[in-house]
Amino acid sequence: MSTLSLSPLTLSHAEVAEVAGIYASNPAYCRAAGEYDPDDIRIDRVEADLREEMGTPGVEVLLARDLEGRAAGVVSLLHEHPKDGYPWIGLLIVHGDQQRRGTGRLLTQLIENRFREQGRDAVRLAVLENNPTALAFWRSLGWQEIDRRLDVQHARPCIVMHKQLI
Repeated sequence: MSTLSLSPLTLSHAEVAEVAGIYASNPAYCRAAGEYDPDDIRIDRVEADLREEMGTPGVEVLLARDLEGRAAGVVSLLHEHPKDGYPWIGLLIVHGDQQRRGTGRLLTQLIENRFREQGRDAVRLAVLENNPTALAFWRSLGWQEIDRRLDVQHARPCIVMHKQLI
């Protein structure tokens, strides 16, 4: 398995196209989330969504690259949720050709280590109830379900998960 690097997304046309490619390589996720038509992912829409996400206070969007410089995934982090004070992983999506190779696990370790280095002792995320593959992935990494509720943005049923970092 190759090593990954994380860097802030710059919103250059090339990077936005890479993020659109990551979504396009995950048609099952696109169908489950309902945000993008997997057969018609428009770069201008992806860019608008990324700009909105990056304009949210406390949110950081990172692009993961493999050793060869290829986009391997994208991550959105909320450094402190306004209601519970925990950092949250808002999105972690791995390029389809990188799945089942340990890329998601490595990316998660990088994020958890980042939060540990910031002195955080736990992190949270929400998994769509209709995404059992993602739920199994997070459970395999030691994340525990703590709640079920609708997400704020799209009112989709979600499973809230928590992981202690110490």
